[in-house]
Amino acid sequence: MEPLLVVLQGLPLTLIVTIGSFILGAILAVPLSLGLRTSILPLRLICRLVVDLLRGVPMIVWLFVLKFGISSPEFRLTSLEAALLGLGTISAGYLAEIYRAGLQTVPRGQYEASQALGISRPIAFFRIIAPQAVRIVSPTIATYFIGLLKNSSIASTIIVAEMVFQAQAYARQNLSISGVLPYVFAGLLYIALSVPIAMASRSLDERLRKSVI
Repeated sequence: MEPLLVVLQGLPLTLIVTIGSFILGAILAVPLSLGLRTSILPLRLICRLVVDLLRGVPMIVWLFVLKFGISSPEFRLTSLEAALLGLGTISAGYLAEIYRAGLQTVPRGQYEASQALGISRPIAFFRIIAPQAVRIVSPTIATYFIGLLKNSSIASTIIVAEMVFQAQAYARQNLSISGVLPYVFAGLLYIALSVPIAMASRSLDERLRKSVI
């Protein structure tokens, strides 16, 4: 059971990196998605450039730039801070596109009906448009979250002691067949964490669909 216990030592950091970067990305994605839909061309182009840049550069490159590229004697990110900031900003790029697609899917008649009824734009957005968009994109967001959970293992490359980092450390000290076991346990733990998220997403999707019928 020693390999399993070693991997479990990294579970808290895996959860912190995944949940923390997802929350950061979910918040930053809101203004980005609105910027992608704005009629102000320069602002829309800037947001498009930012989203494409965040999605186009490999995650490991972002993490190395944040951890080792912008450090100085006065300012230095810890490994965990660099992982949260890197994966969080990358998540913002992907989630902004998901948000944009969800808002775009809402029928234009909903916007026009809100205006015809004299409902202000902010109220129409948050009370009518956004709930429909959330229902549409919730399965996609859950899928992205599961992917982010697995991608959090990249943080091991900048010495964040999450599950894969712990598995690698154990494997280096045990070159026999037992060195493979922590990777097996890490894989099983990723599956054990992903399945409840997928089930919760399907349950939420069904509830949201029933609420609008």
